[in-house]
Amino acid sequence: MSADLRKQLESLHGELARTRSVDRDSRDMLVTVLNDISRLLDSQPVASEQSLNDRLDALAVRFEAEHPALGTAIRRVVDTLAKAGI
Repeated sequence: MSADLRKQLESLHGELARTRSVDRDSRDMLVTVLNDISRLLDSQPVASEQSLNDRLDALAVRFEAEHPALGTAIRRVVDTLAKAGI
């Protein structure tokens, strides 16, 4: 895993730890996406109807209004994954 991606994922985890009031559906969706990222980075296939980047983008939009720092952290992960060709 690239140093930049590792840094962005650590930042995202930090934002998640600081965010206390995320609705259950959003939190479940984010956990699923983070698990998909972990499997992808471990070279295991990710089964999904919707691409990982699309799901991350949707999460970022969902969080931006109530949790802007979390939305920004998700966008950074999307950008880093795109730069890595993932």
